Amino acid sequence: MASTSSSSVLFAAFDKDGDGKVSASELRGCMAAALGEDVSEEEAAAILATADIDGDGLLDHDEFLRLSDSDHHQLQQKDQPEEERLRCLREAFDMYAAADQETAVITPASLRRMLTRLGPEHERLGMEDCRAMICRFDLDGDGVLSFHEFRVMMLMS
Repeated sequence: MASTSSSSVLFAAFDKDGDGKVSASELRGCMAAALGEDVSEEEAAAILATADIDGDGLLDHDEFLRLSDSDHHQLQQKDQPEEERLRCLREAFDMYAAADQETAVITPASLRRMLTRLGPEHERLGMEDCRAMICRFDLDGDGVLSFHEFRVMMLMS
């Protein structure tokens, strides 16, 4: 399960207006940014309704955590044990992370470096393309991907 601080950061990323509640519109916007495709208002409302215990049409922090926990529980039902999935994610993250950083993060430069190693079809990607890719999952807005943000990105795929 995600730690309280990472859950709070994730909640804050979804709560765009800072009112302590996530609306279907906010949920839709974050899902569109994360998935790269539009999610209909109806789909976002349906997802929200699955965790909206008080029926106000919004998710407070606790309801949001329940939704996150139910997603986490569903992930644990998959064949691969949690420890193995995390180990594989960590190995993949480490391939992209910048070696020259004090704390392991994926920077636009480290992402570009790794993508160009994957083949000539990625060589045309510039730094702006890599910044845009990182921006989609950069939950705290620091311009780089932490392991937590990378994990969120991979689990949404």
